[in-house]
Amino acid sequence: MKAVVITVLGGPEVLQLQQVEDPELKDGEVLIKIEAAALNKLDAFQRQGVFAPPPGASPYPGLECSGTIEAVGGHVSRWKVGDQVCALLSGGGYAEKVAVLAGQVLPVPPGISLKDAASFPEVACTVWSTIFMISRLSSGEILLIHGGSSGIGTFAIQMAKYWGARVFVTAGNEEKLAACKDLGADVCINYKTEDFVARVKEETGGKGVDVILDSLGQAYFQRNLDSLNFDGRLFLIGTMSGSVTELDLRVVLSKRLTIQAAGLRVRSPENKAVIIREVEDHVWPAIVAGKVKPVIYKHFPLSEAAEAHQLLESSQHIGKILLFP
Repeated sequence: MKAVVITVLGGPEVLQLQQVEDPELKDGEVLIKIEAAALNKLDAFQRQGVFAPPPGASPYPGLECSGTIEAVGGHVSRWKVGDQVCALLSGGGYAEKVAVLAGQVLPVPPGISLKDAASFPEVACTVWSTIFMISRLSSGEILLIHGGSSGIGTFAIQMAKYWGARVFVTAGNEEKLAACKDLGADVCINYKTEDFVARVKEETGGKGVDVILDSLGQAYFQRNLDSLNFDGRLFLIGTMSGSVTELDLRVVLSKRLTIQAAGLRVRSPENKAVIIREVEDHVWPAIVAGKVKPVIYKHFPLSEAAEAHQLLESSQHIGKILLFP
């Protein structure tokens, strides 16, 4: 098969499409002929050498895909050859085929094309496992999403609105803010021209928001705490601005705040399977009902993975970027 190989650690230009061995199918796995794969920031971090793949994972980038099951390993009962699916991967999505544990596979939601379904697994699992499973966002609460126009952000806006929450977002230009507004965001803040803490306080009568989803880390840490209401929850899913910060515990104590954090790729297969089941039970119905839709900015052939990564790192896109074999 062909796969995108990280030839050396470095910039997008190190990504090359090469002929490689087909994946080995093991018990408990299915082999997927890939229709599309979606890009994630972690793919770029892997290419740069910031994060290595987990032990046993494919060396090729790609954390989510869609396609058709081509073969089924032993002890797999739910899936059969020919099923159209999408999957959460530990790696290997930038390829023509991938082997993945059956517990990390989802059916393509009715009404969604096989290609577009590649945009869902990583964002759906990230959003559901953080905002809902751990932070327990409930109807009537307020969610602040930093980077509202990202793949995770555009999905989180729609899912939180479906759940009955009020949604605030930050983004860096008017086009991105307009896209967030169109998806249902109630308050859209340009972080380049506005102080998001002041705007949050203004919009909430000085109270603050209930949950914050943040991938920046250090740069926003104190301001995030200042933006939370009593019993507020800050959920960190990244440290793009830095990983070391100071914390005044008095703020946490006085407002009864909770600081939470988690990654998805490094979770155990058992934990991922639990998240996948919850996503199918709680998120898929929102997609089937048309309340959560794929937001896809552009697609590239596998041979142009380097160009796709250039776009990813430019942060000019809104929603997801896809690769087609």
